[in-house]
Amino acid sequence: MPTIVRIMPIPAAARRPVVALAYDGLCTFEFGCAVEVFGLPRPYMGPDWYRFAVAAVDEGPMRAVGGIQVMADGGLELLAGAGTIVIPGWRGLETPVPAPLIEALREASAGGARLMTICSGVAVLAATGLLDGKRATTHWHYTSRLARLYPAISWSPDVLYVDEGSLLTSAGSAAGLDLCLHLVRRDHGAQAANRIARRLVVPAQREGGQAQYIERPVPRAAGSRLAPLMDRVRGALGEEWSIARLAAEAALSPRGLHRHWRAATGLAPGEWLLAERLARAKELLETSRLTVDSIAEQSGFGSAAALRLQFREKLGISPRDWRRQFVREPLPGEIAAI
Repeated sequence: MPTIVRIMPIPAAARRPVVALAYDGLCTFEFGCAVEVFGLPRPYMGPDWYRFAVAAVDEGPMRAVGGIQVMADGGLELLAGAGTIVIPGWRGLETPVPAPLIEALREASAGGARLMTICSGVAVLAATGLLDGKRATTHWHYTSRLARLYPAISWSPDVLYVDEGSLLTSAGSAAGLDLCLHLVRRDHGAQAANRIARRLVVPAQREGGQAQYIERPVPRAAGSRLAPLMDRVRGALGEEWSIARLAAEAALSPRGLHRHWRAATGLAPGEWLLAERLARAKELLETSRLTVDSIAEQSGFGSAAALRLQFREKLGISPRDWRRQFVREPLPGEIAAI
């Protein structure tokens, strides 16, 4: 399969350094997510890959959770030249955010920097006022408290991350990796994000609207049926997967299938299937020269018209415009096919 070259230029913000904040009492895992995705040398990603620096919020030695001492590359002056600023989990939802940090973040945002938070790091961004009137998320455990502290923000407690353009927020710790990969996908395309995900041994893309957590574990018997079935469905999305067929293959009643599937994924079977088909269609649009008719057939939509309808309803964009974000020139027959 030929490599598809991305036509869209790398965003200006992505050409400037990614700067992660460090402070005394730093949340180690959240900080590590930013380092792992943006901070490791990756020569195989080419010369336009991210440059990374660490900015100290506090003076003197800074200790992260677990007793690790953090050495920064500089202070808040680094934020002025940043294209992306990562704010790891903050040391307390009601712990005051230093005024110099608030001012530096506001100035960086005005200068075109993207501000990205992981878990409780959203408390820092909320204190700047930049999120007022916008959507944001955080770990579900913190949402009600932050909603009381910052009522002008539209909180989404049940999603993995929220992308508001230059302001990006994520839920609990591991969702920070999802958001970091989402930003890689925005900046460098799906193939780059997939390659980093493979190195990290994590899913290449979990949609931001996916549920943060599942209320109840899947019973062992049901789980042993559902996991292999989900793999079979992913490998044959072009086939007809009715509720009756899914239930029969899982050896469950339709009602039982619905209950266990939602418990396992946070989605009804039909919602899950649509999400998988959309993900497959996006992957094929980004990485192949197949016509949209062929992509619709392989991903299970049946027709280009049905695929267009779902793209419009779920993504607000046509398949043709989605593909144009990732290809250098129109493909043979693209205008007619799409």
